[in-house]
Amino acid sequence: MSVTLDIRLKRANKVYHEGEAVAGVILLVCKESLQHHGISLNMEGLVNLQLSSKSVGVFEAFYNSVKPIQLISSNIEVAKAGKVPAGKTEIPFEFPLNTKGNKVLYETYHGVFVNIQYTLRCDMKRPLLAKDLSRNCEFIVHCQPQKAKVVPTPVNFTITPDTLQNIRERSSLPKFLIRGHLDATNCVISQPLTGEVVVENSDVPIKSIELQLVRVETCGCAEGYARDATEIQNIQIAEGDVCHSLPIPIYMVFPRLFTCPTLETTNFKVG
Repeated sequence: MSVTLDIRLKRANKVYHEGEAVAGVILLVCKESLQHHGISLNMEGLVNLQLSSKSVGVFEAFYNSVKPIQLISSNIEVAKAGKVPAGKTEIPFEFPLNTKGNKVLYETYHGVFVNIQYTLRCDMKRPLLAKDLSRNCEFIVHCQPQKAKVVPTPVNFTITPDTLQNIRERSSLPKFLIRGHLDATNCVISQPLTGEVVVENSDVPIKSIELQLVRVETCGCAEGYARDATEIQNIQIAEGDVCHSLPIPIYMVFPRLFTCPTLETTNFKVG
């Protein structure tokens, strides 16, 4: 018997804030009436941590002490055992997005070594010979915007062959001077990173100017911490041999799913 189980949220963007209600419907579509032994819905928020391959074996204690961190868990019975009529059936549901005790809801974040995820899971139990049905649906949690206004503090920077790091043969580098500024280093994550860059001089023609966004994830426990930096995105802000002494604007939008506000806890940090 063909049957389709789905979870549909009322909000198309699936973005919620703490204190709001996660509402939607469970959608069942079947050609004939369907016998079941109960339909349940579970909401869960978890932080999953893992070490990079270069750190495996160094922190055995990490695997013993750090299990998935549960931020929120709630379960409701949507329907008791019975029959679902043929055709399309919608069962409404609503979950309050509130934590218990002193727990905090962190922003949804999909990283390499740190993963913060909120999901809804619907389970339908069926008679012995029929396979149970299950469906997962992820929703996004964002922090409430700060009420206090952050005063931007512009930062100037200068790039020359002498300021570059991790260079083996510095003497082989061509001479160049690049100046610029960022409008702020403490950024509101929903606002773009802005600034300017100016090529003052360069001995060789420039092929491209790119801006790279890197996240730093730290995982560990009392025995030690493993720190790993990974690239999130790389955007080109200029192409070809740009005019010297001409300001080039910097404008980068933060990808929300792969970035989150700077976060620091006992077992992990994201920056």
